[in-house]
Amino acid sequence: MLRTSAAEMVKNARARIKEIETEDLIQMVDDPSVVIVDIRDIRERQRTGAIPGSVHAPRGMIEFWVDPASPYHKEVFAQDGKTYVFHCASGWRSALTVATLQDMGFEAAHLKDGFTSWADKGGPITPVEKA
Repeated sequence: MLRTSAAEMVKNARARIKEIETEDLIQMVDDPSVVIVDIRDIRERQRTGAIPGSVHAPRGMIEFWVDPASPYHKEVFAQDGKTYVFHCASGWRSALTVATLQDMGFEAAHLKDGFTSWADKGGPITPVEKA
């Protein structure tokens, strides 16, 4: 038996991170000071599309891409003055991701109800081609 369920981990993460409502992020989509980071699997993005201008960063690489000391570091995560908003499909993976990044000292927020809510509320979507 597990000591902590995945749902409990998400609940604990959400209690200590910043959550962005879908309607608010829709208003921010064209703001150059906001970096929207999509952590969904590439197959999810190809199936449902993506938020225009979002950066794709697979969930399994986030900690390494954000860490400037990592050989996998990506410069997109080293921009001063940017607000980073992570998202997944429903907000569970992104809550855990942002809590982990916060533990590392990287400030970020997440889209509370995920891409599903974005699509349901009419947020713009761009197709993602298969590579």
